[in-house]
Amino acid sequence: MTSEAPPFWWEKPDWRARALSPLSKIYGMVAGRRIRRAVPPSVPVPVLCIGNFTVGGAGKTPTSIAFAQAAIAAGLKPGIVSRGYGGAFSGLHRVDPDHDSARHVGDEPMLLARHAPVVVCADRFAGAKALQEAGCDFIIMDDGFQSARLHFDYALMVVDAGRGIGNGHVIPGGPLRAPLTDQLVRTDALLKIGSASGADQVVRSAARAAKPIYEAMLQPKAALSVTGKPLFAFAGIGDPAKFFRTLEEAGGNVVRTRSFPDHHPYTDEEIADLVKSADAEGLTLITTTKDHVRLLDGSETAREFAARTQVLDVELVFAHSQTATRIISETRERARLRLIRLL
Repeated sequence: MTSEAPPFWWEKPDWRARALSPLSKIYGMVAGRRIRRAVPPSVPVPVLCIGNFTVGGAGKTPTSIAFAQAAIAAGLKPGIVSRGYGGAFSGLHRVDPDHDSARHVGDEPMLLARHAPVVVCADRFAGAKALQEAGCDFIIMDDGFQSARLHFDYALMVVDAGRGIGNGHVIPGGPLRAPLTDQLVRTDALLKIGSASGADQVVRSAARAAKPIYEAMLQPKAALSVTGKPLFAFAGIGDPAKFFRTLEEAGGNVVRTRSFPDHHPYTDEEIADLVKSADAEGLTLITTTKDHVRLLDGSETAREFAARTQVLDVELVFAHSQTATRIISETRERARLRLIRLL
């Protein structure tokens, strides 16, 4: 499965957004009602939801990884439940990073499974229950804020500082999954990733709603090994431009870029075209960890291509080192009180 948001979603509202406004109102009414009336089932362990207000990439995967690492450091046994976008499984499946593939379980679950147990399942309650029964005592729900499939004790909404909430319109006129006011009611805090000003609007809205605002940056895990070399960067993620910016900020000499839809399965023809273009200009190919995982799961041509392609591996670094610990503690305390009320 691939997805690609219309570019006008991320621009100032124009005639296209206005023309789609009636449909956006209908979609927003339905989505907002679902959020307001949701009474999802719960599991007897803390659940932290890592969500976002819009479709497309915001940084949920590195955020989920950061919280899994923080939970482990706190002595917990975290588990991650994911929808498994881009995968083939429709039922419940425990991800095995040594034997599964991105084609079957999705690229994001494959990355998450390197850090904590991961279950992919359309029914997030069933997935969380399976993790709890397997011994996990802290559940991280990667996405699913709007689904109403699983009760969460704390909702941390991730926002990209560059994109923000785009034109501020609801699908199909814009990227919002539901009206912002309805989503903010169930939001506990906002995490702004990056230092750009594109998220100022949603940050102000969250502040007016008395929601805590946390900040973080995506940084390379290691020094860039291709510094100085001319690069051909390509990516099939929610926001390829964000990857290109991160690469440049890390010191990369980005000469050429190419964007693909999120979760894009690369064909041999596309790979041949990338190689031809890079070789013609003497460029070094570089991509994201998500794209690299998909290439490793592809054809023989894709696997050979993966071997010659450099990877920029990034991690989430909080502006304040205790942010994750504070949110995990709050999530656990809310779960404790919730379980007491059930007695």
